Amino acid sequence: MGCFASTPSDAGGNRRRVKSIGELAVFVPGFRIPIGVDFTQPLGDSLPKSLVNRLSALRTRIVAMAMHEATTAIKSKQKLITRNGTSTFSDLLQALEDYLPVLLGLTKDGSQLKDKVQYVWLNQEDDDEQTTIGNVWYEVLSVLHLMATICLAEANYLLLPRKSEDGYLQRVSEENRRRSIDVLLKAAGYLDCSIHHVLPQIPLELRRNLPVDLSEEELHALCMQALGQGVDIQLEMAIDSPKATLAVKRRLACEMVKYWHQAQDSILKVPFSGGLGEKHRLFVKWKYAEAKAAAYYYHGLILDEGNTEKFHGMAIAALQAAEEFLKESKRACEVFHVAPPTSRSPPPWGSMKFLSDKIPKDVSSKAHTTQDLYSPERILQAAPVLPDFALALNPDEYQLPPLDPIWNKVMSNKEDFKYK
Repeated sequence: MGCFASTPSDAGGNRRRVKSIGELAVFVPGFRIPIGVDFTQPLGDSLPKSLVNRLSALRTRIVAMAMHEATTAIKSKQKLITRNGTSTFSDLLQALEDYLPVLLGLTKDGSQLKDKVQYVWLNQEDDDEQTTIGNVWYEVLSVLHLMATICLAEANYLLLPRKSEDGYLQRVSEENRRRSIDVLLKAAGYLDCSIHHVLPQIPLELRRNLPVDLSEEELHALCMQALGQGVDIQLEMAIDSPKATLAVKRRLACEMVKYWHQAQDSILKVPFSGGLGEKHRLFVKWKYAEAKAAAYYYHGLILDEGNTEKFHGMAIAALQAAEEFLKESKRACEVFHVAPPTSRSPPPWGSMKFLSDKIPKDVSSKAHTTQDLYSPERILQAAPVLPDFALALNPDEYQLPPLDPIWNKVMSNKEDFKYK
């Protein structure tokens, strides 16, 4: 069935608590790092030496790469480039993809090997510094979570503006924005697969011992965050496009609200006790408020196109609600960035680059002075209901890879593989 062990955060282990994580456009959860394990002792009598050595080599490579990436990916705005011209993000992702087909051979139905190895990972959001579980599906889940984290770090890199040679910040290119959407959907795909196809494979008694980093609620919050930020980029691109109508912008903004609402519902159920976990919760709260500001703004503009006094009154109520949510988002942003580990906000980007100035101006020009005296609570109570649109952005359809061909040889050789 597997066994479980954890190391308390005050036990003096390997986890490093950073004080600052630099600029953030996309929230990146802490990199969970694998700790070296011994495959030879538990598997040596059941598998060929060549296969045991391959498992060991693949995982040892990931341990070294993940440890290095964790110390640089979040704090540095400069993506590291290897000698062959690829990024360390893509190299670590490829190493994990190479490992999975070999690792999954231990999960075969009837295999007695799934509970043989004790897999150890350093946590980032959980109180326990590290979690050890003797079940291969825990290892698969941890690998997919790390793959998603890499993608979120890649998206963050793509969306941070760079300085030109003369010292001015350059606008994030359309190519980078489109690439970041693809990367965010890939992250969502890994997380969606984790929730629906990997977590159910772990026995319930072991699932209760998973770190909060890998809880179903946290995985779902991350998945919805990735989709919500993807829609935010789509909305920014629609704002920049002269062909995009108000109806298109409103639909995107309303969809964004639904993604962030789901993210908030999930993350409020996770028992964080500070650190990166609590900072993630604050990030979701901030972005949820931003999404509502955008949705009410575009809903108000469309209502204002109506020719009756009733529509005009509803439009003003929506626009004033947008301004209140914008104020709330700014307060939430400040709280998020000062929460440990501290962070810095990049220059305004996404839909807020336009809306942070546009919302106050339009409310000022359209709303009557007497209505401006309403309390924030009364303004939000008077806001019209937002339209309910079906969600259009979905995670990439990621499926666990087929077994590495080396397992075909093992399974056909009964004396090398004790399979029942």
